[in-house]
Amino acid sequence: MITAAQTVEVRFKGTRKGYYLWNSPQDPLRITDGVIVEADRGHDFGRVSAIGEAAAKKCGSACGGCAVGREEPAEPLRTVVRRATQEDIRSANDVRKSEEDVRRKVMERVRHHELLMKVSDTEWQWDRARLTIYFTAEKRVDFRTLVRDLATLFRTRIELRQIGVRDEAARLTGVGRCGREYCCSTWLKELSPVNLGLAKDQHLSLNPSQISGGCGRLLCCLKYEHEFYVASRKRFPKEGKALRTAAGIEKVVAVDIFRERVYLRGEGQPSRIISLVQLREELESAELAGPPITAARPAARPSSPAPRVDPAGASGPRSTPAASAAPPSSRSPDASAAPAAPLPADAAADPAGPDPAAPDGPREERRTGNRRRRRRRGRRRGSGEQPGPGGE
Repeated sequence: MITAAQTVEVRFKGTRKGYYLWNSPQDPLRITDGVIVEADRGHDFGRVSAIGEAAAKKCGSACGGCAVGREEPAEPLRTVVRRATQEDIRSANDVRKSEEDVRRKVMERVRHHELLMKVSDTEWQWDRARLTIYFTAEKRVDFRTLVRDLATLFRTRIELRQIGVRDEAARLTGVGRCGREYCCSTWLKELSPVNLGLAKDQHLSLNPSQISGGCGRLLCCLKYEHEFYVASRKRFPKEGKALRTAAGIEKVVAVDIFRERVYLRGEGQPSRIISLVQLREELESAELAGPPITAARPAARPSSPAPRVDPAGASGPRSTPAASAAPPSSRSPDASAAPAAPLPADAAADPAGPDPAAPDGPREERRTGNRRRRRRRGRRRGSGEQPGPGGE
């Protein structure tokens, strides 16, 4: 009877993990069992963290193109070589103890080459065929000379891997604000993205020092209760909304989803706190008593009156275009009440005529003065008087 191979998830130091095949289902593996697995060059030591369907499901969600379940996998999974013996476990423990000394030597070589990078951790492969160095840096670092120097020092394959601050905190671990060890280094194996919108939905303080973890990024625990806050707030009215209650029109100031209370404040009334059940009863009774609250429409602007037409300017045969275009409020009473006098021959050549470039006020004064001078000239001609030296 041929039995299919079993998918196994194996975890190594830090958050590193891999998926392998166990070809002996008749001797099943158990969680936390030590195993020796195939690596790029040689063998590595790890512990089982998931088996069977759970491991296959996690493998498919982690890599997006897992070879499990395909007829012709593009990249077949590697296999578990064997169970780890007590001698293998002792060798793995000795390798882990020597990694701190290796990290100090690497830091000395980094300072010698004057590179702007921080060495976070080092990890030996179980058979010491490869040494992985994890570091953080703000900018890109040219470490080619450092790699050659370290290869000569340790006589093995060197791999430098740049990581972020969250991955660094997960590898080095620590104590959080809650007094417990970091979630990312204990049970939270997948670092999901956390944004500022999670803190806003929970009405937390946006002070970075209060919502940031040891890595300097937003706390991972902000995502744990986010769905609860979103679902609970759907039962409450939005803050800032105006409601018609038993006390009149009131505005929602704040809500307390844990005690199920609503803070209301009306215009010219003291604020009050009522339960959500009481608020719903008042809203139902107010809805039956009167129409719902609607926003008042702004009053329409009165249309501007049509421009008035001056009868004298429209029918007067001797009115000039400049005089008819003047606004009615600026016209002189004499111009509308007095009859139009005949224009003398020398009036067309009068240098004191209206200046079209002048403003309306001075222009109208000059027109009035011209009319008065013309009337005086007409009276003098009729009486036989001679004009003075000033033309008057």
